Amino acid sequence: MAKKGNRIIIKMANPKTGTFYITKKNRINTNEKIETKKFDKKTRKHEKFVESKVK
Repeated sequence: MAKKGNRIIIKMANPKTGTFYITKKNRINTNEKIETKKFDKKTRKHEKFVESKVK
């Protein structure tokens, strides 16, 4: 039987515009939600993206 991995798929979304990136994170080393500044294609600026669930 396969062992469940430590990495999970997360969605980094901008709450203002709804733009999002898909990435992975290690669930053991990073327990809290991730917040990073990334480039938003709609506003053409660097904005704050926060972690949300992938449906």
